[in-house]
Amino acid sequence: WPLRPGEGVRSIPEKKGIIPNSFAHIFGEISKAGADVKFLVRVSYLEIYNEDICDLLSKDMKKKLEVKERPDVGVYVKDLHQLSVKNAQDMDKIMTVGNKNRSVGSTKMNSHSSRSHAIFTITIERCDQGIDGKGHLRMGKLHLVDLAGSERQAKTGATGKRLKEATKINLSLSTLGNVISGFQITCYL
Repeated sequence: WPLRPGEGVRSIPEKKGIIPNSFAHIFGEISKAGADVKFLVRVSYLEIYNEDICDLLSKDMKKKLEVKERPDVGVYVKDLHQLSVKNAQDMDKIMTVGNKNRSVGSTKMNSHSSRSHAIFTITIERCDQGIDGKGHLRMGKLHLVDLAGSERQAKTGATGKRLKEATKINLSLSTLGNVISGFQITCYL
C-alpha cells in the first residue's frame, strides 16, 4: 500500500506526516488538561465515489448514505458510523481500516489510483465545570480531506468504468473550485 498524502513515514518519528502528527497533537493536548476535564473523541470516515457516499468503517460498503440537514445539528451524513477512540494509535488503526476500503483502480499514470474523495472527521467534546458548578460542553470537529486528483483522459488512458470515475472526479473538483471562488472577496479601492 503506497503512502497516502499527509501520512509521511509513520515508522520514523521525524518523518511522520501531518495526519499522524495531528492525531498525536490532539491527545498530547488532552493529556495536559486537569483531572476535572472530561473528553470524548470520536472519528468517522466516509468516501465520495461517483457521487455516492459510503461509510468506510461499515461492514456494508454497498450501502449508500444520504446528506441531511437539521436546524439543531446542521449538515450531517445519516447513518455514518462514529467510533470512540482513546489514543492516537486507535485513530491510526481506524484510518488504516478505512483506507483499505477506499475505491482504487489502475490507470496508465498510476497503478494504485484513488478513485474517490474521502473525509476523515475527528469530533472532540470537552466537558469542564464552570464557576457556576455546572458542566459546560464544547465541541469541535477537524475534517481531514483527501481529494482524488483531476485527470486527463488522454494521459490516463481511461475507458469504460475508469472514464466514468474520471468524469465524476473532474466534475466534483470543478464544483469545489467554483465554491472556493465564491468565497473570494474582491476589494475595490
